[in-house]
Amino acid sequence: MRKTVVIDVVGLSPSVLEHMPFLKAYSRQRHMATIAPMLPAVTTAVQSTYLTGQWPSEHGIVGNGWYDRTDAEIKFWKQSNKLVDAPKIWDKARKLDPAFTCSQMCWWYNMYANVDYSLTPRPNYLSDGRKIPDCYTTPDTLRDHLVRELGPFPLFNYWGPTANAKSSQWIADAAIITDKLYDPTLTLIYLPLLDYCQQKFGQDMARNGKEIGEMDEICKQLITYYQQKNCDPLILSEYGITNVHQPIHINRLLRAAGLLSLRIERGLELLDAGASKAFAVADHQIAHIYINDPACYKQVRSILENTPGIELVLDREGKKEHHLHHERSGELVAVADANSWFTYYYWEDDQKAPDFARIVEIFRKPGYDPAEMFLNPADPLVKLKVIGKLIKKKLGFRYLMDVIPLDATLIKGSHGRLEKDPAWHPLIISPAPLGKDTLLATEVYDAMWNHLTGTTTT
Repeated sequence: MRKTVVIDVVGLSPSVLEHMPFLKAYSRQRHMATIAPMLPAVTTAVQSTYLTGQWPSEHGIVGNGWYDRTDAEIKFWKQSNKLVDAPKIWDKARKLDPAFTCSQMCWWYNMYANVDYSLTPRPNYLSDGRKIPDCYTTPDTLRDHLVRELGPFPLFNYWGPTANAKSSQWIADAAIITDKLYDPTLTLIYLPLLDYCQQKFGQDMARNGKEIGEMDEICKQLITYYQQKNCDPLILSEYGITNVHQPIHINRLLRAAGLLSLRIERGLELLDAGASKAFAVADHQIAHIYINDPACYKQVRSILENTPGIELVLDREGKKEHHLHHERSGELVAVADANSWFTYYYWEDDQKAPDFARIVEIFRKPGYDPAEMFLNPADPLVKLKVIGKLIKKKLGFRYLMDVIPLDATLIKGSHGRLEKDPAWHPLIISPAPLGKDTLLATEVYDAMWNHLTGTTTT
């Protein structure tokens, strides 16, 4: 099989590419196509479709999180590859060529994947409440090698208010080190930088210019390195990011209708999903609505269909039409319009918001929270508070980094729906012909496979 490298530049679209001189020049010398958005256009679902060639209805990844009806818990950002219920491209490749090897650098559902080399963020959660940056690798010795060469994985630059180019640069450097050590046949590299700045500031190319330039340089570094090994990488993205200005507090709507159940602990409100008649799992511009009491189905559907900013409400037939008819999906799926996105907020009084609402806590929140990318701008002392809490951390004391705002209007960009404008669609750049100007998400698998096998698409 032919050495193949796939670089996932999250948030890259034709409009953003225009501001990346190196990558734009690279694309002009190769073949480029847009990728038709899929539902949901979110990281874990799209990546799983690319790697399996199957829709969410088949591989089971219906979003970045979903409600586990058995545990009666909402689960987000799980990492086990066993959750993806379909064969991956490396499974097929290994059957064809026993010498095939695969390196997976931070693509999602990385842990326990049937790959030879892997890297994924994995903090140490200490018993005193501290979170220490770290990563998980296959083999175990790769982690130690990377840390010696690059220092600890920059977790706090990977997500949160201090997310920046350091994490994408670390991943790129780690990919190169791994390639020098093992020379894998297929390398998958995930670079998140452009995702976060665009969610914060929308399609503001001037404000995002620094990050766009940094990503162009990282792409240049990777492409130049792999070209020296006679390999032109494929560049692709999962979705484009478009402007939004209207957050929809979907769980507050269900609460007002008497459908949500809450527990009060220490004066704070916690969503009790298992006891609720209906609730929503918000994920960017889509929301899965789970209905524990079937008698409420028509009421819930009516609420959704009459809420400004909700463009589609998918029932059983609608989910089939959009390849979302899987047991993990909600009984209904709401899709926002072009200007809107869904929050997970369910409290009506910020004083009663749970303690995790004001911290970076991607696992405990019952939905995606992009406000984690901001320090609270309403608090003039917030930076001093951060410094004080970091001092506590270094001294070994317990602390709560409660500096995240509860103002959803800060978010200016989102994704997840079926964006209509091709200028903001995801794209793929390939050294080989792609056969068409627009690919389905499932056809990205074919493009990667053709590159591995040397097959030419006409």
